[in-house]
Amino acid sequence: MIVAGFGFRQSATEASFSDALSQVSGTYQPTAFATLEDKVADLAGFAQSHGLDLIKISAVFAGQQTTLSLSDQSTAHKGVGSVAEATALAAAGPNARLLGPRSVSHDRLATCAIAIGDNE
Repeated sequence: MIVAGFGFRQSATEASFSDALSQVSGTYQPTAFATLEDKVADLAGFAQSHGLDLIKISAVFAGQQTTLSLSDQSTAHKGVGSVAEATALAAAGPNARLLGPRSVSHDRLATCAIAIGDNE
């Protein structure tokens, strides 16, 4: 499974999500999107417009992931270094790996990271 994980502010738009995704996807096309449970409603339309499932990840499970990035704001508010990286890893399954650190949309409202599961 190839998962694009998203972290974002409430004011993020579909353009914010698209921008962040386009910066990290490269030749890998996600098979699903992921974000924290409390953010699912804000990302649902974007996932639907891409025809992908949206996986909701608990903050506790996200907090168990080791991320490459460390955002002070994300750590303070969500208890994880990068919501995008942590949700991508959690959704991609055991032994998943990140393609690299998260990207940040140009408007600074959304982040995205890609994780690849063992079966890819």
